[in-house]
Order: sequence, then structure tokens, then C-alpha cells
Amino acid sequence: MGHWFQRNVAEPGKLPMLLALLSFVVCFLLTRTVTRLIRAGKGPFGNVTPGGLHIHHVVPGVVLAVIGGFGAVGTGTHGAAAGAFAVVFGVGAGLVLDEFALILHLDDVYWTEQGRQSVEVVVMAAALAALALGGFAPLGVDSLTADEQHDRAAAIAAIVVNCLFAVVTFLKGKPRLGLIGVLVPFVALVAAVRLARPGSPWARRAYRRRPRARARATLRAYRHDARWSGPRRTFQNWLGGTPDPPAPPPVPPGPRR
Repeated sequence: MGHWFQRNVAEPGKLPMLLALLSFVVCFLLTRTVTRLIRAGKGPFGNVTPGGLHIHHVVPGVVLAVIGGFGAVGTGTHGAAAGAFAVVFGVGAGLVLDEFALILHLDDVYWTEQGRQSVEVVVMAAALAALALGGFAPLGVDSLTADEQHDRAAAIAAIVVNCLFAVVTFLKGKPRLGLIGVLVPFVALVAAVRLARPGSPWARRAYRRRPRARARATLRAYRHDARWSGPRRTFQNWLGGTPDPPAPPPVPPGPRR
């Protein structure tokens, strides 16, 4: 194990990336634990509200991410300083992405259905970082042989083709597979050749005069959602907490007498 770590992590300069990933995951888990305790009214924790202003944890997260990012760029990939700045960046990224939904909606939607987007983004970011750490170079260049890596034309062709597959995947309404496909070319290829999601830009344009393809895409999306939406929501509830139930609609005022 020590030899594998030295050869695949330490020597290539991936130790800061590993430290950033670990600190990112740990920070997210600790943050969610604390916020769930605050929500339940347990423990010594509470919201930070100096002068009545609620300071969301995305604020210190941005500060730490900026410090860690600039520090990591300036220190390279080896040495104690690089590792320390990687930890700072990972903590900051964990705090920021935990409130990704707040940034996206410009509203405090932490415990609503929209707040699930934060959990999805954190899981996707951790998965992409783990793939990069495991040796998947961006855009599939790592799949080339040693001779092909010296051939610039072959490398450029591989990058362009995989980029096209990833773009098609995004246009077909599959952002998760598109992101993973940037690192794993086979995923982008499979996602690009399959039917598009209903309502995606590809479906609106390509299936406009193809009712059978539109019906097949709708049926496939329905079956996929029926199979995976339940387990995905259960996992999100376990990881990030169950959202609050939607507020009841306001009761219209009665007629005046």
C-alpha cells in the first residue's frame, strides 16, 4: 500500500489533491451535522447573527477558497505549504458548495426541495475529484498509448472528439453524465448516442417532427425517474437531511359583508 501511495499519489504531485478532497468531504459532513443539530435545537451550536445579520457559512467558505486557491497556485504540488493550502481550499469549497442552492436561487432555500441541489453538486464534485485523483486525465488523453501521446495530432483529435461527445450529452439533458464523460470518454460516448431527455435542447429540435422518438424518450425518462428518484431522494435525505414540507397555500380572504 505504501509503495502504491508513493508511486501514484506522492510522486506525481497528487497529495494536495487528495488532501483537498478529504478536507472537502469531511467539511461537508461536519457542516451538515452541525446544521441538522441547529435545526433540531440540539447541542451548543447556533446561527451566527452578529447585529441581527445572519452570516451564512458560504461567506467564510468563499474567503477560505480564495486563500487556499491562490496559495495552492503559488506553492506548486509538493511540500508542506502546498498540502496546507489544499486543506484550506477543500474546507472553503465544502462550505461554499454546501450552500450552492442559496447562491443559485439567491434565497435561503437550505431546507427546501431546491436545497437538494447543494447535495447533488457536492456529490458530483467529490466524484469528479476522485476520478481525477484516480488517474483519469481530463478529456480522455490518458487513454492514449505512449506513442500516441507523442503524436500531437492524435492527442488533439482525441480531445476534440471527446469534447463533442460531452457537449452532445449536455444538449441531451444529461449534465451529470456530461461532467463524468469529460474524464471518462466511454461514459460520454454512451450518453451521447442514447435518446435525449424530454425538454432538453436536443429533444426540442431533433424530435420536433419525430413523434415516435419523442414518445420513446418520454417513456424512457419516465421509467428511469420511477426507478431512481426514490433511492436518490432517500440518499439525499440521509446525507443532507430531509427538506421541510412545502408551506400550505394562503387562504383567500372571505367575501366582505
